[in-house]
Amino acid sequence: MTDFPDPTADLTARPWFFCGIGGSGMQPLAAILKGRGAQVAGSDRSFDQGRTPEKFAALEAQGFQLFPQDGSGIDRPEQVLVASAAVEDSVPEVVRAKELGLPRLTRADLNAALFNAAETGVAVAGTSGKSTVTGMLGWILHHAGREPTIMNGAVMKNFVSEDRPFASAVVGNADLYVSEVDESDGSIAQYTPAVGILLNVSLDHKSMDELRQLFGDFLEASARGVVNADDEEAFRLVAHANAPLTFGVTNGCAALGIVEGSIAEGPTRQAAMVRDKRDDTQHALTLNLPGRHNLSNALAAIAGANAAGVPVADAVAALGEFAGLARRFDIVGTSPSGVTVIDDFGHNPEKAAATLRTLKAHPGRVLAFFQPHGYGPLKQMGAELAETFARELGPEDITLLCDPVYFGGTVDRSEGSERIVDLIAKHGGKAMCINTRDGCGDWLVANAKPGDRIAVMGARDDTLSVFARDVLERLG
Repeated sequence: MTDFPDPTADLTARPWFFCGIGGSGMQPLAAILKGRGAQVAGSDRSFDQGRTPEKFAALEAQGFQLFPQDGSGIDRPEQVLVASAAVEDSVPEVVRAKELGLPRLTRADLNAALFNAAETGVAVAGTSGKSTVTGMLGWILHHAGREPTIMNGAVMKNFVSEDRPFASAVVGNADLYVSEVDESDGSIAQYTPAVGILLNVSLDHKSMDELRQLFGDFLEASARGVVNADDEEAFRLVAHANAPLTFGVTNGCAALGIVEGSIAEGPTRQAAMVRDKRDDTQHALTLNLPGRHNLSNALAAIAGANAAGVPVADAVAALGEFAGLARRFDIVGTSPSGVTVIDDFGHNPEKAAATLRTLKAHPGRVLAFFQPHGYGPLKQMGAELAETFARELGPEDITLLCDPVYFGGTVDRSEGSERIVDLIAKHGGKAMCINTRDGCGDWLVANAKPGDRIAVMGARDDTLSVFARDVLERLG
């Protein structure tokens, strides 16, 4: 299974089959292919297990044919299999595809082929904030009438409709393609952007040396580089950027920045004056998202859109209508007793820190429930995560962990959440581990007090949103 279809070839020439079609990286690609007229089917372990049934019902309603993950959907040699690089060779779809000699593409292979075939590819890179900036950037370009195709790893609320409740993709002009690009598997090296945006560089799935190399190469491959001047590691790589455009909330060297003293922050929204140093103009920005990190994300999107030809004033105006993303500081609701539940994707040190700082900027105790997104990532960045929770939360706050996400496989499970609790305590924080998520829910409902904020944090598990809604309902 080594054949690689010509990215400029007719995508409708062969039927496509997605193994793991409900995944955050797979679902939008399947939607883009189908939107361009391709025949698309798929399977998913979560579909077989009855997890997030509303998502799979929506996929079926949109015309995707779903199969059990038993190989039965692979039945023709003309099919193309799309499967994550992490999918084991023992999975029935992979076994059957080998038997029939089907070409196999990873998610990154397919996305890079679609991206590189576009006349203007705008790529969003960095260890944190990619999905939010991709959503902002896509909305700006849409608002400007450019009709972009958008590939995102999160549901973009501006594009949600009754028939597309899980809008993580927008099918638009094939020659303008906006996508987040992933460094965790090294696939960022496959992209040749017209505009490459670098948000930040911090520890996640790879070592810092590997990240510096990957992101430096990414900027060199981009016809134009947009770089965050506030992030020390990212700014060090600006020398690799072609025709660089810099942005920053605090760094006065940045071409696009914020007028000092103009930031007005609230618990759910904020406002500021955007300064364009190149022509000495100022633009009033209103953002319906809290947190200084989202102000930085907004500047990144404005700069990226400007590099793609949208005037700064138009980009700023568009962001006033940006509704945000699902699971990115997504306020689920407040109970009658005054406990607010927030659903959030924070799963690495930088994302978690941004969420916790946003919460701590306003009064109230924080109960931070954290579900690690795997044993491997927990081993890689557990020490930094523990330090983050201990540093960002106060003596009245509590971090609550359950066991890491595990959907099967051969990963080493010897180091779990108990180690993180011990490390948080060593750094002076307050934490506890209850192995099951249900047990954590029981504890939160029993111990939450009026004025508390419960943050449900984690990745790789769509049922966390169900868990957050259930906690809120039980509090009511």
